[in-house]
Amino acid sequence: MKAIQVFKLAATTVLVAASFQVYAQDTSASAAPAASAPTAAAQQQYKQSKSQYKSAKAANRALGRKVRAALARDKDISVSNITVRARDGAVVLQGTVPDQSQVDKATDVAKGVSGVTSVKNALTIRPVGT
Repeated sequence: MKAIQVFKLAATTVLVAASFQVYAQDTSASAAPAASAPTAAAQQQYKQSKSQYKSAKAANRALGRKVRAALARDKDISVSNITVRARDGAVVLQGTVPDQSQVDKATDVAKGVSGVTSVKNALTIRPVGT
């Protein structure tokens, strides 16, 4: 039991001795974090890129809605299982349709929408009732 008490006393002595080697920081060290703060130009650029991102996202959503509406207007296409994704004018059609003619027709209709630069058709054929 005495050995444990001696070990505790030795460990405490080492900790106290080590604490004497610690130095306080001067005021110049606290100025460093302020120097690394973003500049006004960087903050302005961040705000601009954020607004550009938001406007691009809104434009992509609007284009997707336009393509979806064009597909819905065509009576030969069943749009209930079609998902439309748009990004910078590139449109991706995903989902299922009952027959091959609808796959081809959906591509043609999507290409006809203004603002669409390319169409990737990932539609698959799945007969009704399966």
